[in-house]
Amino acid sequence: MGILSGFTRPRYVRRTPVMDNLTMDAVAAGDPLAADLVKRAREKRARRRMGTLEERLAFSLALSFVAVATTIAVVLPAGRAFSPTAAVLAVVAYALATRVKFEVGDGFAAPSQLVLVPMLFALPPRDVPLLVAAGFVVSQFARRTRRPSRTPIDIANAWYSIGPAVVLALAGPSAPGWTSAPLYAGAFAAQFGVDFLTTSTWSRIAYGVRVRDHLRSMRETALVDAALSPVGLVVAIAAVGRPWGPLVVLPLIGLFQVFARERRGRLDHAIELSQAYRGTALLLGEMIEADDEYTGSHSRDVVELVLSVADRLALEPRIRQQAEFAALLHDVGKVKIPPEIINKPAALDADEWALMRTHTVLGEEMLCQVGGLLGEIGHVVRSSHERWDGAGYPDGLAGEQIPVAARIVSACDAWSAMTTDRPYRKRLSREEAALELRVCSGSQFDPRVVDALLAVLDA
Repeated sequence: MGILSGFTRPRYVRRTPVMDNLTMDAVAAGDPLAADLVKRAREKRARRRMGTLEERLAFSLALSFVAVATTIAVVLPAGRAFSPTAAVLAVVAYALATRVKFEVGDGFAAPSQLVLVPMLFALPPRDVPLLVAAGFVVSQFARRTRRPSRTPIDIANAWYSIGPAVVLALAGPSAPGWTSAPLYAGAFAAQFGVDFLTTSTWSRIAYGVRVRDHLRSMRETALVDAALSPVGLVVAIAAVGRPWGPLVVLPLIGLFQVFARERRGRLDHAIELSQAYRGTALLLGEMIEADDEYTGSHSRDVVELVLSVADRLALEPRIRQQAEFAALLHDVGKVKIPPEIINKPAALDADEWALMRTHTVLGEEMLCQVGGLLGEIGHVVRSSHERWDGAGYPDGLAGEQIPVAARIVSACDAWSAMTTDRPYRKRLSREEAALELRVCSGSQFDPRVVDALLAVLDA
C-alpha cells in the first residue's frame, strides 16, 4: 500500500488526492467512465512535475521515516534472528510486487501486501520498514526510465509498514497462526492508522484536501489490503523457517502482472470508445451551432461551469460525467425547432414558447436513438429545465426528483444565459446575475447547487 506514489494533482480540485495505490473508483474495465478516469490520470502523470512544496514535503517525510524506522530497528526487540539471505530475497520480492500496478480510476492498486505479511514473520518485524523502503527504491531504479528525484517519495512510501512492524515487535516472537487473528487485526489497524496519518498530512499540505475527504478516498485502499492480507498470512504459515518464504508469492504476482497488462489493453480500447462518445457529442454540438451560433458556444461555456460545480459538490464520477455530456447536449433538441423561432430577435409569444419547450423532450428522443452512454443522459437533458419548486417543464418534477446533473446544468445554463447578450436583451453584469441566482435559490434552483456555483465563480 504505497502512500505517496503518484504525483498527479487531484482530479477534483481541493477535493481528492491522487496516489498510486489509492483505488478511488472501483469501476470495471471497458466502462467508458473508467476509461475516462484512467485517460485523465495518464495525461496528468505524463506532464506532472513536483513543485517546490511537494519536494520539500517528500524530503521531510522520507527523512522522518528513516529516523523513525532506524530508531525502531535499534530500540525494539528483534524477536527472531536476522537472515541476510531472507532480507535480500524479501527486498527483491517486494520490488517485483510494487511493479505490478492495476490502473483503477485515477490511481493504481499493487499487490504489495502479499509480500509484506510474509516479511513480518520471516524477519525481525523491527527491520521490515527499512527493507520495505529498500524494496521501493530498488523497484524504481530497476525501471528503464529511472527518476532519481522520486527517491524521497519511494522512501516515504514505506511509512505504512511502521504500524504492523511495531505491533508485532512488541507482541513478541510467535509462529504465524490463525489463533492470533486478533493480534493481526490490530497490526492491520495500525498499518491503516499510520498510512492515514501520513497520507492525510501529505494531501492536506500539498493539495489542501480535507481530512474527512481523504479518509473517504482511502476506503478502497483498505479493502484491497484487507483482501490480500489473509493470502499473505497463508504464505507466512506455509513458509515458517524458510528464508525464501516471501518468494512463494512470486507466481501469483506474475499472474497479477498478466492480468494488469490485459486490463491495460482493455482500457486502451475503452479509452478509444470513450473518445468516440465524446466525439459524437461534439458533432451534435456542431449541429446545434450550425443553426444557432449562440447556442453552440453557449453550451461549451456551460460545460466548464458544470464540471467545476460538480467538482465542488464532490459528485461521484458517473454523475459528473452525465453532467458534462448533458451540459454539452442540453440544447440538442433545438435542431428540430424552426430557425425562425430559435433566432427570433424579440421575445417569444405563448405558442412559440410552447413549441420551444418541447426541445428537451426532442433532445431525449434523439439521444435515446443514439444509445449507449449518450442514451443514458437523455433523462438528464429532458429534466434540464425543471425547477426546484416543481414549476418547470416538461414533467413538473420538484426537488430531489430532478436528477442532480440536471439541476447543475439548469443553474449553470441560467448563469451563462444571463451574462451573455441575447437577440432581445443585453447581458447582465456578474453582480446582477449573482443576485438573480440568490433570489431564485430555493424556487427555480437547488440551493446547494447555487451555493456551489457562486463559490466557483468567486474562486
